[in-house]
Amino acid sequence: MFERLREDIASVRERDPAARSNWEILTCYPGVHALIFHRLAHRAWRAEWFWLGRFLSHIGRLLTGIEIHPGATVGRRVFIDHGMGVVVGETAEIGDDCTIYQGVTLGGTSLYRGEKRHPTLGKGVVIGAGAKVLGGFEVGDGAKVGSNAVVVKPVPPGATAVGNPARVIENGRRERDAREEKAKEMGFSAYGVTRDTDDPLAKALHSILDHAVENDRRMNCLLERLAAAGIKIDEVPDCSDGFDPDKLSRMVD
Repeated sequence: MFERLREDIASVRERDPAARSNWEILTCYPGVHALIFHRLAHRAWRAEWFWLGRFLSHIGRLLTGIEIHPGATVGRRVFIDHGMGVVVGETAEIGDDCTIYQGVTLGGTSLYRGEKRHPTLGKGVVIGAGAKVLGGFEVGDGAKVGSNAVVVKPVPPGATAVGNPARVIENGRRERDAREEKAKEMGFSAYGVTRDTDDPLAKALHSILDHAVENDRRMNCLLERLAAAGIKIDEVPDCSDGFDPDKLSRMVD
């Protein structure tokens, strides 16, 4: 119990620049208090003391403004920032190191008792203020849900979901990492501009990088097929067209 509490305090110090001391976090952070009440309520719920679990959950809600059903599963180092209006349903599962902001609902869309009605958050998920995640699906590890988004279908690991209904605006870590690796190979740095920025130049540059990544994938596949057929390519002709990556970087500096 106390080990988990120390982890909670350390996670708040790490993720909230407004936190000045451990004592301040312990006495003034409703997210920490809500987790303490939930752990007591969850123990009672698992022991089939259902009324006691609901009563402890209700007391925690009155004191913190955060409602976590005693049947919900909450991982380690979860940070509920501010927290007022957060609602977590009975069959919800929250993974380790998740961050949840105020007004978030992890709700269900089914009325059938006994089935998985609420979402599962993977490790390191961030849910923005006012977001609603509704249904018994999974939000993958490292995914982000934008403020006020309404998510009604699974979110891939590492992706970002925004809007109502939410749409995925990043394809995940694999595609993003491949684009960044290709940019490094080309000597080009996009200086932190994202694919979904309103800047048309940045969008065009990211499209070029995506195209280069896909061409590399196809070329490697072709070379593997040729090698399997017994055709070896020892030398690749120089097809340099005078591309200047430094000039491309300066365009978005």
